[in-house]
Amino acid sequence: MRPEISVFALIYLLAPAAMMLLARHSTLAGRLGPIVLCYMAGLALGLSGLQPDVAGQVRDGVMEASLGLALPLLLFGVDVGAWGRIAGSALLSMALAVVSVTLVATGLFFAFQAGGTEQSEQLSGMAVGMYTGGLANMGAIKLALDIPENRYLLFATVDTVVGAGYLLFVLTLAPLVFARFLKPFPGDRDTQVPDTDGANAPNMLRQGVVAFLIGAFCVAAAVLMTPMFSFAPSQVMTVVLLTSLGLLGSVTPSLRKNRAAPHMGMYLLYVFSFSVAASMDLAELRDMDLSVLGFVLIATFGSFGLHALLARAAGVDRDTFLITSVAAVMSPAFVPMVARSLRNPAILMSGMATGILGFAIGNYLGISLALLLAGKG
Repeated sequence: MRPEISVFALIYLLAPAAMMLLARHSTLAGRLGPIVLCYMAGLALGLSGLQPDVAGQVRDGVMEASLGLALPLLLFGVDVGAWGRIAGSALLSMALAVVSVTLVATGLFFAFQAGGTEQSEQLSGMAVGMYTGGLANMGAIKLALDIPENRYLLFATVDTVVGAGYLLFVLTLAPLVFARFLKPFPGDRDTQVPDTDGANAPNMLRQGVVAFLIGAFCVAAAVLMTPMFSFAPSQVMTVVLLTSLGLLGSVTPSLRKNRAAPHMGMYLLYVFSFSVAASMDLAELRDMDLSVLGFVLIATFGSFGLHALLARAAGVDRDTFLITSVAAVMSPAFVPMVARSLRNPAILMSGMATGILGFAIGNYLGISLALLLAGKG
């Protein structure tokens, strides 16, 4: 292997660790978060022109491998049996969030298609995936639908900016605004959430090895099984199989309780984010369709507004509406922050559970909608 290939392979794999350390030790970086830092650092590398052409193949391999392995690792922690025990209001609110983004994304498809935007079903599919569970869904849909990297990166970059504005609104003005619009939280706001972080280092290492091996097995099984399903594109079936195998693995109690799996899955998402951002160059930026900015703005705040109207009609309270909206639009990773902002730890568990539920179904919804709309284009 050529030395520069090895060097850039290490950069793609280890740069997210540096971003995590920066976020931990810097107040400003901590507010941005590792995902945003990985995008920024990756973009800086991509636009610097320092990457040799031979690094492209390594980068693409890292992108596909990191996301492919991240999917089952993140899904191993899903408690399928507990979905039926989620508070009815939270489950209803999450369903309304999914309906909202699906309706808005479908409407945007027809509007943008009529305006001359090509393959706008890709944008709709990514929007549904992103706003029902987060980055992993959008990345999976990118691979499944073979969406060009420049379009995916523009969507992800614009979403980072728009998402920051959305989150700032939720943390500051939204509680005051929706207190006048939605009913108050009906339960005990002081419910304490049990601490689940008490695993020792040797045990975490052992669990990490187990999770990695089973996750790798899921990836290999998905790749080997994909050719058996010739009725669908291979990229689509690979993602569907990875999602299904991850959920199947979550049925095993020991794997569902594996503490290392979600941490490894999140780190691999950071690797994926950095690698995708590093694939951008200045020439591609000049050719990008900036109408994506309008698409993301309307998809984010349009679905948020429709979700609020449906929540009011359904009698969902303010805190449950906000926590499920954040779980859908921003991913479960942002739920604890909003729960603390609302001073309501009682909503933390329902927010996390509905967020994971959205993540689990987002791949199916996003891919299905994009394929359905592609037939109508």
